[in-house]
Amino acid sequence: MNADAASPPRPSPLLLRRLLAMLYDLWPVLALWMLAAVPFTLLDVAASGNTHHNIAPYSPLQWLLWLCCWAVAGVYATASWKRGGQTLGMRPWRLHVRGADGTPSMGMLWKRYAIGTLSLLCGGLGFWWALFDRERLTWHDRLSNTRLVRLPKQE
Repeated sequence: MNADAASPPRPSPLLLRRLLAMLYDLWPVLALWMLAAVPFTLLDVAASGNTHHNIAPYSPLQWLLWLCCWAVAGVYATASWKRGGQTLGMRPWRLHVRGADGTPSMGMLWKRYAIGTLSLLCGGLGFWWALFDRERLTWHDRLSNTRLVRLPKQE
């Protein structure tokens, strides 16, 4: 018997599906960011009295806005993962987040989100890692003890 035939097949990296799901999720997250930016814009207009300028780059208000947008996207992702295991962008690709030992906790999901953010800031290196990983896991899969699985087609 061939050694290749006896070994279980390697799981697919799901890399393209992950990236496409993130592209789909960009739209609801962008809408949430716009809503989150309204109070910051109104505060800036009230403070400066000028309605014809943007929030100053690298100002404390802009850093606070970026932090708020990161948190809003995190609430969207972690609440979706906790509630049904999927975000809106993951549904068409039948992707589902699971804990390695069952249902993931909110702490595990926030860890997944934070490490995924760092991975994206590193040029997506943590995502590309799945192409070389033995179990086809990304950095945030490994370090948060969660897994992204592809659900079978429903008939």
